[in-house]
Amino acid sequence: MSGRRGVFLVLLLIAIAVAVSFGSLMLLALAGGAPAPLPSNATLRLQIATPLSETPQDDVLSQLSPVPHPTLRSLTNAIRRAATDTRIKGLLFTPQAGSGLWGQLQEIREALVEFKASGKPLTAYLEYGGPQEYYLASAADRIVLMPAGQLDVTGLASYEIFLRGALDKLGVFPDLLHIGDYKTASNTFTEKGFTPAHREMTQSLNHDWYDHLVSTIAEARKLTPAQAAERLSGGPYLAEAARDAGLVDDLAYDDQLDDTAPIQGTRMLEGRDYLAAGPTLPGPNAGRIALLYATGTIASGRSAAGSGVIGSDTFVEWVRRVRIDPTVKAIVVRIDSPGGSAIASEVMWRELSLAREAKPVVVSMGDVAASGGYYIAAPADEIVAQPGTITGSIGIVTGKYVVDGTLDKLGIGIGTVTDGGMAEIYSPFRPFTPAERARIEDQMHATYDLFVSRVAEGRHRTTDEIDAIGQGRVWTGRQAKDLGLVDDLGGLDVAIAAAKRRAKMAPDQGVDLLVYPARRSLYEVLTNPLG
Repeated sequence: MSGRRGVFLVLLLIAIAVAVSFGSLMLLALAGGAPAPLPSNATLRLQIATPLSETPQDDVLSQLSPVPHPTLRSLTNAIRRAATDTRIKGLLFTPQAGSGLWGQLQEIREALVEFKASGKPLTAYLEYGGPQEYYLASAADRIVLMPAGQLDVTGLASYEIFLRGALDKLGVFPDLLHIGDYKTASNTFTEKGFTPAHREMTQSLNHDWYDHLVSTIAEARKLTPAQAAERLSGGPYLAEAARDAGLVDDLAYDDQLDDTAPIQGTRMLEGRDYLAAGPTLPGPNAGRIALLYATGTIASGRSAAGSGVIGSDTFVEWVRRVRIDPTVKAIVVRIDSPGGSAIASEVMWRELSLAREAKPVVVSMGDVAASGGYYIAAPADEIVAQPGTITGSIGIVTGKYVVDGTLDKLGIGIGTVTDGGMAEIYSPFRPFTPAERARIEDQMHATYDLFVSRVAEGRHRTTDEIDAIGQGRVWTGRQAKDLGLVDDLGGLDVAIAAAKRRAKMAPDQGVDLLVYPARRSLYEVLTNPLG
């Protein structure tokens, strides 16, 4: 009886999901969301809204939707595909940067620059442009700003929030420990402002991103770096002032774009319809490369769909599969992670080290590959990052939050019964004793020394050399390359090309990507929503 009930429940869930999804898709179609036939004389129009997910959504609606939600790779693939698609005569894009970081923006801009190199016209349309929107727009041959729009190019500022004062008022004591003056993750909770090291590191990051922005704008708008910096300092601009400063080329409303060259005479093709057409399939002689996505916080156990966590058990399972698969010629690991568990990172490091003995392993870093995110990159044959990728943070932080003061304010008493000298080491009701603190620090130093040794081994450096650039310090990808923590600058395509080269594949040979996490079936999503 229980088996029949289980089958009935699954069938019921499928029926409900199909009904809900069908209704949603009907609304989508009525709203103009269904894919349209591709015209033969088209201007492709893209809304580039960042940040984008690295991997596809994994839910019922995404399974049934004919219009896939774009990922970073599907967007950049579409831009590159359009460059050689004879039906596409030009590209019009509107950048809408949200809280995106610089690594992802640089990857998108690289694809736009490649499109422009095809000789097809590339037009950017802005209703509003902050530094990140304008950074993307600067790739275009022609930048058009709405007449009532504004260009907020004013330089770059980085902000940090410090919660220690609020915690003090709440009666919470952050008893946190760290190794490395630059390991500042705990500073948010332990400090009321910048420490000297924290300020130095933040200034260094901000200045490097700013330098990249200035040099990019200077090259794109045919200015000297000094002139580009002067333009940035002169903002924000109203539309006419932006045009007078040479930062935009024309002023127009969206509906007027169809009547101007080079868009005039072509049909507008919405990006969602082009994405729905799907990527170009690999040729029959394509070599297989595994692409493993390590995105989110690193933790022990299994990954859960939509959790923002990469589980070490799940990742190890993927690596073992592709390591023993004779059809897989190389492995590319795409990392977008701020780190997490040191134990889980070591487990993942070990499996990638074993894989490296069997076939080439190349790492591609996205927005962030720091702390544990860099730890798991260390065994790679080659590491590729964007100039603006946040990476490094070779350091350790741990501790606990002591809430006895909060409970006292609320009139809540605490009673404790213990056996064993260290039973209360992680108690949230009192700070570490000197003996407990010494024990924790010993463990932290051992973990830090192991971290440094793993990086030194992978980067063919001494532990002293890695310790000097470690100490918890975060670097940009460009800085990390200068320091030897990164080998090449570029995006995922650069990493795949490196994997092809190391696998001794022909430069013009196609690539068949075996992607993990694999797309699940509708049945799998319904029966196990968390993956």
